[in-house]
Amino acid sequence: MFRRKECIAMLLAGGQGSRLHVLTERTAKPAVPFGGKYRIIDFSLSNCVNSGIDTVGILTQYQPLELNDYIGNGQPWDLNRNFGGAHILPPYTKSENNMWYKGTANAVYQNLSFIERYSPDHVLVLSGDHIYKMDYSRMLAFHREKGAECTLSVHLVPEDDAPRMGIVGVDGSMRVTDFEEKPLKPRSCLASMGLYIFNRETLVRYLTEDEKNPASRNDFGRDIIPALLADGRAVYAYSFGGYWRDVGTLRSLWQANMDLLDPADPLNRNAPPGFRVYARNDAQPPSVIASCASVGHSYIAEGCVIRGKIAGSVVSTGCRIGAGASVRDSVIMPGSTIGEGAEVCRAILGEGSEIGAGALIGGGPERSISVVGGGKRIGEGQIVPAGKIC
Repeated sequence: MFRRKECIAMLLAGGQGSRLHVLTERTAKPAVPFGGKYRIIDFSLSNCVNSGIDTVGILTQYQPLELNDYIGNGQPWDLNRNFGGAHILPPYTKSENNMWYKGTANAVYQNLSFIERYSPDHVLVLSGDHIYKMDYSRMLAFHREKGAECTLSVHLVPEDDAPRMGIVGVDGSMRVTDFEEKPLKPRSCLASMGLYIFNRETLVRYLTEDEKNPASRNDFGRDIIPALLADGRAVYAYSFGGYWRDVGTLRSLWQANMDLLDPADPLNRNAPPGFRVYARNDAQPPSVIASCASVGHSYIAEGCVIRGKIAGSVVSTGCRIGAGASVRDSVIMPGSTIGEGAEVCRAILGEGSEIGAGALIGGGPERSISVVGGGKRIGEGQIVPAGKIC
């Protein structure tokens, strides 16, 4: 019997994440650890499941091995389905025009056969590198109510962040009147979240036309949305008022982790009731906090052994903090070791990093974040200055 889906999701997870520097040397940005026990992609996948979307195409490209292993058959997110579920969609060899994904729009275009397999009324296009909790079914209801052909989710951002976003102009009914990708002088702070709902026929038509244009950059923000607006299509903006952070820079990744320690709990304050974040986590023993240790205002995940002092930090699963060590205002990713007497301040330590005894990482000016890449070793007594990336 023929079956179809009302709405499926296409999750863009192939970005290199070059602005995260050493943290993405060996892994795709969506697979970067976050919040002690999660990966960044857990939020988008969990949002899908919590919103009743059970079919997700995950478009991978850059350094996909760890991300592919992490997602597996989708079981941790209840996405191991006989019809639907989680599907890894890397670029693949075709009879002609073999190529890597050229842009966000081209990535979805190359997988139109996956979309047509389920014949959905609507297609949700989202990114795998944002931290937020969102009920996509509410956005879909708005899309239908407006009779939209495309709806993009928008969020008010700080003025300093606006130049690196797609800025949206709307009228009184929230119909999009103009859109400018990463303007030098933004006209407002209403930013696109890079999250779209399309009617399937509209999406297929505009992706196909875009592919025929040799001048196109094959990007949703730079090409597809402007083309829809130029043709007078019904494009609307759905205002999202909850917590949302694009963790595309070291500073924003650090800040999003620090936000987890905010007593106001911004991530959950306006989140839909009952929304939880699912993740693939290996079984870990309880953490050990030694009598010589001191822990304050911090997040300590499972499997850690803490013998030093920790304040205002996020410590991920399986970390070891030696006696006399000090960790302040930092993000320590899974499996990291900090030796006796070492000091870590306003820093991000990549997964599996090793800090020798007596080493000094970071400190200095408030806005300077020091970063040690995953698997890197800092020798005994070595100094990594504030703002240094190594």
